[in-house]
Amino acid sequence: MAGEGLLSSLKNLTSTLVALVYTRLDLLSTDLEEGRERLISLLVSVFLSLFCLCFGVVLLAILVVVAFWDTYRLLALSMLTAIFLITGTILCIKAIRALKNMPRMFEASMAELIKDQQHIHNKD
Repeated sequence: MAGEGLLSSLKNLTSTLVALVYTRLDLLSTDLEEGRERLISLLVSVFLSLFCLCFGVVLLAILVVVAFWDTYRLLALSMLTAIFLITGTILCIKAIRALKNMPRMFEASMAELIKDQQHIHNKD
């Protein structure tokens, strides 16, 4: 009788552990999918916006230089160069800050694992 109770308890424990691992892996999988979708969306947006902005900036620079060709071409080129360099530096700094402030990957999974660990330690 006692052997059957022990065997039944071990089966229940194993079943619970398998369910726990399955739940955590499912959560991890969901985190990966969400992260991948966010990254793909971000990359597409970034590449399209960079292409359009670069093309527009080149056309604007050409327009300004042509407009001031006879009188202030060097001043126009110098000012455009300074504006582009300053703007590029500011945008680069903003992008680095945004990357540093991104949420950690697997944050939800890690939080659940920490809760599981605390729950196990509290039972001891």
